[in-house]
Amino acid sequence: MGLIKEPKNVDFTVQSEPWTEEELKDFRKLMSELKSNTPKRKVQSSTKKSKVGA
Repeated sequence: MGLIKEPKNVDFTVQSEPWTEEELKDFRKLMSELKSNTPKRKVQSSTKKSKVGA
């Protein structure tokens, strides 16, 4: 990938504003709902050893 050059007279710099308490509260509520709906993945352990050449 190459660099993206800014055209003349255009500035791609963005200054974000801090979130309000209400926005943070809504975001945290949304994230907790999404996390609770996502199924948990089980970790598979590799305790079995294959018998190769036995």
